Amino acid sequence: MIFIHPLSDVLSENIGNETRIWQFCIVLKDAVIGENCNICAHCFIENDVKVGNNVTIKCGVYLWDGITLEDNVQIGPNVTFINDKYPRAKQPFTILKTLIKKNASIGAGTIILGGITIGENAMIGAGSLITKDVPPNELWFGNPARFIRKIV
Repeated sequence: MIFIHPLSDVLSENIGNETRIWQFCIVLKDAVIGENCNICAHCFIENDVKVGNNVTIKCGVYLWDGITLEDNVQIGPNVTFINDKYPRAKQPFTILKTLIKKNASIGAGTIILGGITIGENAMIGAGSLITKDVPPNELWFGNPARFIRKIV
């Protein structure tokens, strides 16, 4: 059974079983959300977004076109994704694809530039600025984020 809070605006029918979407969320019609996900309050999910199974997205996260979250990903509160390298009002742009691989965890308040891949089992410390790809099984932290240690 899917739970959608009555104070949310969910247009997508591509939502997996046991997923919960809380109040003040907006999910556009072409978004795909897997099973057993938890989308916390005040989130926005655009059309060209894919969310895997068992994903948690904490409050205040906006997923723009071109973002994919694989299975078992944890997105902390107020993580910011960017999909436009040179933003200008009312100007066309190329959407940069961002991929968060399975079992990755992104700490609260992290900023992820567009076109980034964060590898499987990677962990990003809270408040980091991700400016380049993060390999699998690594902990990164800082502004800009840098390698801290391997995760076993």
